[in-house]
Amino acid sequence: MIANVALGLLVLLALSIPVAAVLGLLGVALAEAYSPFPILQGIGQIAWNAGNDPLLVSIPFFVLLGELLLRSGIGEGMYGAMAKWLSWLPGGLMHSNIGTSAAFSATSGSSVATAATVGTVAIPQIRKYGYNEKLFLGSIAAGGTLGILIPPSINLVIYGALTNSSIPALYLAALVPGILLAAMFSLTILIVCAVKPSLGGARLHATWRERFAALKDLVFPLGIFLLVVGFIYAGLATPTEAAALGVTGAMLIIALTGRLSWAMLKQALMGTILTTGMMLAIIIGAYFLNFIMGSIGVTRAVASFVQNMDVAPEVMLLFIILFYLVVGLFMETLSLMVASVPIVTPIVIALGYDPIWFGILVVLLIETALITPPVGLNLFVVQGLRKSGPMSDVIIGALPFVAALLVVIGLMVAFPDLALFLPRVLSG
Repeated sequence: MIANVALGLLVLLALSIPVAAVLGLLGVALAEAYSPFPILQGIGQIAWNAGNDPLLVSIPFFVLLGELLLRSGIGEGMYGAMAKWLSWLPGGLMHSNIGTSAAFSATSGSSVATAATVGTVAIPQIRKYGYNEKLFLGSIAAGGTLGILIPPSINLVIYGALTNSSIPALYLAALVPGILLAAMFSLTILIVCAVKPSLGGARLHATWRERFAALKDLVFPLGIFLLVVGFIYAGLATPTEAAALGVTGAMLIIALTGRLSWAMLKQALMGTILTTGMMLAIIIGAYFLNFIMGSIGVTRAVASFVQNMDVAPEVMLLFIILFYLVVGLFMETLSLMVASVPIVTPIVIALGYDPIWFGILVVLLIETALITPPVGLNLFVVQGLRKSGPMSDVIIGALPFVAALLVVIGLMVAFPDLALFLPRVLSG
């Protein structure tokens, strides 16, 4: 039965059927083949429950927050401020790509929105300052991955909903790994440009007065971060309420800067509808498939199979990591998360690992999938922002950052307290 599930999933994905439909079709096929009961009648209730989950209701608010910041042009000011503070380093504006991505991630929670915002502003600078195009593009794609790790992360909300984990604990656990990953990306740029300085392009210099004057462009995004994440940490708002506050704060900021218009608002709302619809369809499909697999005993069979393998927890964890790295090459990241987490997480917990720690590890693993071909979403986003050039440029440029991600994943496995220290201390 386990083999049939895996084979069915691979065949349907190979046929290029939309992922939400793949999950639903596989669930129907398994129910018809293995269940003596009419469990297909439960799909309506499953879809209703998924759409009314108080935690998942926060997703459209977080998506709208990212869309508002993307469409309003606030990212341009953020990029200019980061350029004044970071572009004197070897690698110049590539450090600004990472810094702006980290700052934007702290307000949007979306990898695609982060990569699109930074790429729109940064790509015109490549020829202007003589940067190596491949490495520069790779830094934008890699920086965008921070959007699903640094709070407020949509993917962590989904992981929390799938595993009944605390969102405040997940957000606390993501802070140190998020900062560490951003630093590792910058360190990668430093090392590459130290080995081959010609890749670094021109360094830009600014006076201290200009740097401090530019900080005003970072105040608004910082305010949104404190409003959203601060209210969650303080226990003053649920993730959904905090996301709504973030949208309200963003609207006020955009209005104060004179960038609020009906055209911009229409674009943001349309983008939110399309993205949320896609995500909800995948989530409903995954919930339905997980319900079917639980009903016919696939979940129990997987757990029993793992227990009978009689291998050390470290070895099993290595297999799980390899699974995510390999499957992530061929499967869209959100689909990979919602389809695998309900099955894999109970196994990881049974092995003695912390579910909060594993949530951060999963996000790091699917971040890697975002910048690895053939379906790395951020690679396509950055390529789509270019006016010309082959896709291979972005892929080659992202490879050093894939290595940096693997290093951080290794550090997470070796030192779990990188994720667990803050939740443990602040929870008392």
